[in-house]
Amino acid sequence: MKRLNLQRWSSTALSSRVKAGNRLPQQFCLSRRFQSTETTPLQSGNEKPVGEQPIRRIPRPTPRINKRKLPSPPVQAARESSKLAALHARLYLPSRLPLETLARCLVDPSADPNPKFNNESLAALGHDLLSNYTTEHLICTYPRLPISVIFAAVYAYLGPKTLSAMAREWGVEHAAAPGGEVDPGFLQYSRVQPGTDINAQPPVGTTRPNEDQTHWRKSISSSVVYDNEFGDPDMAGVAPEDLPETQEVKPVTAEQASSSFVGSVMGAIYLHAGRAAAKRFFEQHVISRHLDVSSLFNFYEPLRDLSKLCARENYDPPVAKIISETGRLSRSPVFIVGIFSGRDKLGEGAGASLVEARARAAVASLKGWYLYSPLAVRVPSAMEEEGAAPWKPVYVDLGEVVV
Repeated sequence: MKRLNLQRWSSTALSSRVKAGNRLPQQFCLSRRFQSTETTPLQSGNEKPVGEQPIRRIPRPTPRINKRKLPSPPVQAARESSKLAALHARLYLPSRLPLETLARCLVDPSADPNPKFNNESLAALGHDLLSNYTTEHLICTYPRLPISVIFAAVYAYLGPKTLSAMAREWGVEHAAAPGGEVDPGFLQYSRVQPGTDINAQPPVGTTRPNEDQTHWRKSISSSVVYDNEFGDPDMAGVAPEDLPETQEVKPVTAEQASSSFVGSVMGAIYLHAGRAAAKRFFEQHVISRHLDVSSLFNFYEPLRDLSKLCARENYDPPVAKIISETGRLSRSPVFIVGIFSGRDKLGEGAGASLVEARARAAVASLKGWYLYSPLAVRVPSAMEEEGAAPWKPVYVDLGEVVV
C-alpha cells in the first residue's frame, strides 16, 4: 500500500494564513461548543467573484462567566452535570422536561432571589396540584372522614417531613453552600445557622380575619375556609405588598428546601409534559405510599359519639354485650365486648376490664362507619382526560357527628 504524504495533504486542507508559523491559530484550539459551521460571504451583495470560495468564519469565543460571582449555577452547566442527568433518569421523568428546568428546581429562593432562576413559582404550582390531587383522592375514597382526619392525612402525604424523606429516597444531595461553581445536581439553599430558634420570630400575618383578637374560637369550619391544606394558618397567603419593605430572604431548613424541590418537580412536569404526566407522577410517588388512615382517629367520648350517630341515622340505640371472657378472677382477665344496634353488630373490642372493652368496641364501631369506602372510586380530575366516560356523582355523606 502506498504511503500517504501527510505534509502534502495537510497543506492543501489549510489556507496560507493558517500555515503561517507552522502553528494553528487560537480559534482552532477552542472547545467544541465555540465552533460553528456557518458560512459568511466576504461581500454583502448577491454576486460572488468567479473562482473564489466562501470562507468559513469561526466566531470569536464569548467571554467566560465568572461562576464565583453567580448565586446559582449558570443555565449552560445543566448539560454538563452527570448528577442531574442521573436524577432525571432515576425518577423516569418525561423527555420533554429539560435538564435546565430540573436544575432550576434544585435552586431554592434563599440561594438565588431572582425569580427567573429559582423554583419559587414552580413550587407554588406543584404544591397546589399535589394538594388538589391528594384531597380529592381522600374525599372520594373515604367520603365519611372527619375534617380533622383529612387534614392529618394530607399532612401525612404532603408534610415537610414526608417530602423531605421522599427527596432523600430519590438520592438528592445537599450542597454545603450555594454558588455558581456548585454542580447543578445538588440542592442549593441558604442553611439556617445552628442554634437558631425557627419559631421565635413572630408571624407576619395570615389570611384569617381578626387574627389579633385572642378571644375568638378557631373552629374546624373556619380552618377549611381560611387555613391551608393542613389546617394551619396560611402564611403563604399574605400579599407581597403587605409585607414590610425591610424583609429579606431568610435561610431555610433542609426540610423546607426539600419540600420546595419536590413541589417544583411536580409543577415542572405539569408545565412541560402536561396533566397526564403530572397525574402519573403523583400516583407513582405520592399516593402509592402506604398510610393507615385508621390510626389517625382520636376519640375523646366514643360512647357519646356513637349514641349521637345512631340517633342521627335513625338506628336503634347502641347496646354493649359481653361476647366472651376469660380469667375474670385472675390478675390478667380478658373481656370481649360487642356493641349491637338491634340485631346488627356495629363492632367489638377486647380489654382488661369491661369499661376498656366497651370503649374499644365503640371506637371500632365509629371507625367502621367513618372508614366506609365505595367499591368504584372516581375522582373529579378524571374528567379532564380525553375520552373520559360520563361523570357519575360520588357519594356525599352528611358529615361527622357535631356535638
